[in-house]
Amino acid sequence: MQQSACAVILAGGEGKRMKSDRPKVLAEVLFKPLIRWVIDAVRKAGIDEICVVTGSKREYVEDYLHTLPFSVRTAFQSERLGTGHAVMTAMEFLKQNSGKSVLILNGDAPFITAETITSVLEAGKNSACTVVSAEVNNPFGYGRILRKEDGVSLAAIVEEKEATDDIRKIREVNSGVYCFETDALTDALGKLSPSAITGEYYLTDTIEILQKSGRSVIAYRAENADSVLGANDGLQLTQLNEIARRRILDEHRKNGVVIPCTDGVMIGTEVTIGANTVILPASILRGTTKIGSFCEIGPAVCLNDEAVPDGAVVRP
Repeated sequence: MQQSACAVILAGGEGKRMKSDRPKVLAEVLFKPLIRWVIDAVRKAGIDEICVVTGSKREYVEDYLHTLPFSVRTAFQSERLGTGHAVMTAMEFLKQNSGKSVLILNGDAPFITAETITSVLEAGKNSACTVVSAEVNNPFGYGRILRKEDGVSLAAIVEEKEATDDIRKIREVNSGVYCFETDALTDALGKLSPSAITGEYYLTDTIEILQKSGRSVIAYRAENADSVLGANDGLQLTQLNEIARRRILDEHRKNGVVIPCTDGVMIGTEVTIGANTVILPASILRGTTKIGSFCEIGPAVCLNDEAVPDGAVVRP
């Protein structure tokens, strides 16, 4: 039986490098906002108690959340004082979920999966905190994971600027996803101090607080290395779109959909397509579009929330 859990999603980033007038978490990957990818993964893992921490231009995020067919709580971080401070703003939500586990996730990292979330909850059920890691080819810029001799317990997270040359060679990095015992987290947050250099409160400092109090902290390596990927600018957002696009095309092909040439083909996450249907180049399928079997779509067709019966041929 899965333990009771809630989730806090950090969504206060301004996204200045996106050159957009909207918060970064509302940038889209395959027609779906980054934050919706994260929310969907959390809900698919069986977690319905969700709090989104907003910040800059919060009204955009709140307006979007109000369009969802389910309820999501929000908390407002009025000042950018670090990840620890962001979680502090959700203290009321945490206290209302006393006795549970709480996942802390980034709202701009869309490739965390429900399967990973479920595995993390199981792996960390006897620990005060579980840090989710991933092994990446290029770890530059990420905090490196150092493990204790048992290979499970976390020794430290060493940030890039503080790492030695040997530590920089480590490819296991912090994903920015954590699973805490809620009560252990609220206690540790109460003991956080601001950085003497930046004045910010860092969530990673709660790990050291828990370790010093004798609580267990482990690192869980996610099988999906893409779970660490986020987008800070338009180029990175394009890369996320391409990763997601190819994954979805591959899934449809595995299910018997024929896509002879993928050039310009984009298929949204909620689109369903029957076996033996052919999708031709430059076709864009989005929304809740449902296409039957033995159809031929395209080339250069755009369908949004459409229903296409078996055997249909759809041209531009």
